[in-house]
Order: sequence, then C-alpha cells, then structure tokens
Amino acid sequence: MDLELTDRVVFIAGASRGIGYGIAEAFLEEGARVAITGRSADTLKAAERALSAQFPDARLLAFSGDMTVTGDIRRALDAAEAALGAIDITVANVGGGQQAMGYDFDDDAWDAVIQENLTGSVRLMREMAQRLRKRHADERQDANIIAISSIAGVDAMGGLLAYGASKAAINHFACNLAKELGRYDLRVNVVAPGNILFEGGSWARAIETRPDIWQPWVEREVALRRFGTVREIADAVLFVASPRASFATGAVFVVDGGQVR
Repeated sequence: MDLELTDRVVFIAGASRGIGYGIAEAFLEEGARVAITGRSADTLKAAERALSAQFPDARLLAFSGDMTVTGDIRRALDAAEAALGAIDITVANVGGGQQAMGYDFDDDAWDAVIQENLTGSVRLMREMAQRLRKRHADERQDANIIAISSIAGVDAMGGLLAYGASKAAINHFACNLAKELGRYDLRVNVVAPGNILFEGGSWARAIETRPDIWQPWVEREVALRRFGTVREIADAVLFVASPRASFATGAVFVVDGGQVR
C-alpha cells in the first residue's frame, strides 16, 4: 500500500530515542522530510547521526529544546519550516519522567507529571493548529496532528495516577480539537500504545530486573501474550498520518495487543 508520504514534512517531538525515534525512522523510510526534537542535545545528536547514516539522502533536521516550553516549541517549528518546508504532519510525542505509585505524591510531583506529559503535548498541538488554520486551503491539504498517548489514559489501570490522568486529558483535548479543526479539513488523532519493549526503556529495565514477575504478567494481561514493538506503534502512526486514513479524526487508536478491557 502506498501511504503517499513521500516528501511530506513531518515534525516529531521527543524523537531522540524509543517510540519517537522509531516513528522518525519509519517516516524516513517512506521518503518523508523529517524534523526531530529532543531535550538532551547529546542524545538527539546521536539519533541524528544514526538516522543520517541509515538514510544518507534524507532531508533531516534535529532541533534540541524543551517541548513543554512555548518559546522552544515555536523556535523548533520555525526551524523545521525554514529547513524543510511547511509542516504537514505533527507528532506530539511529549512525556516521560518518574512518578510515584498510587496516590503517594506531593504537589510538586503532580505538577511535574502534568507539565511533562500533558502541557507539552497541548502546547505543541495548539501552536501547530494555529499555523495550519492560517494557511490557504490548498496549502493544508492532508495536514494532520497526532498525539502519542497511552492506554493508561484509556482505561483505569491503577498505579501511576498522575500519569494516567495526564494521558486521559491528552485524549480529551485532541478529540475536542478535532471537532474545532474539522471545518478547516484538518484531522487530529491519538495513538495510544500499550506496553512497548525497547532497549533502554522502562519495560526493558523491569524485565531485566524481575523477569519472573513481568513475563508472566504480560502473558496474563495482554491478549497476544507479549510486549509490543516500537515498529508496531510507528506503523500505526504512519497509517493514521497518511491520506489512507483521511476520514479518521477525533479518534484514539489503541495499539496494545488486546490489553484494555
């Protein structure tokens, strides 16, 4: 299937490792022009070198900044459009950090989680929506925004309450933004990954530490009895971003191997 992504300009926040990096890699394979961001300049530079080596003819830009800060977001978007052209596809993959289990958190911990896992995505989606809306109709054809959320925002799974609340809020914001932008033929969707295993990720550390607990757990809780891969999330994002999904907006696409009940 031709996803019609060749030469499309894609902006991916949080792409120096893990899911974001995999999404960037997949778009480059499709021939897209890609801008990646990351908070750590060193980690982002390593990602840029690896992607450039893999795709030597690709048009790739790396911009280091904090995608929870409006000024950094605007500078990153400006740099991407100056280098690559008008942005067609925006992937708000902002989040992470450490959270306490259950309700054992203080005000600072709660605020930090909301800032990192909700505020950044909201600000990026807002900034991109404003830019897209100002364009002539022909210039925003097939343009769309995708937020990366989590199944923790789809189902009440216990555990990391602030994290789950932030992801649920992203789902709500994106789906409402889709209703606002539909009149401009702009789409907004969410991809909500389940438990994704990749080198250096939290699940890789958990499996390494206690395989006796977590391997039986995933076999019990997930219908497909395994962890997901970064590529499986990236492929879902590519489809949702492509004109092949042109009638999909305001949707939360759960990619979790059948865990959410």
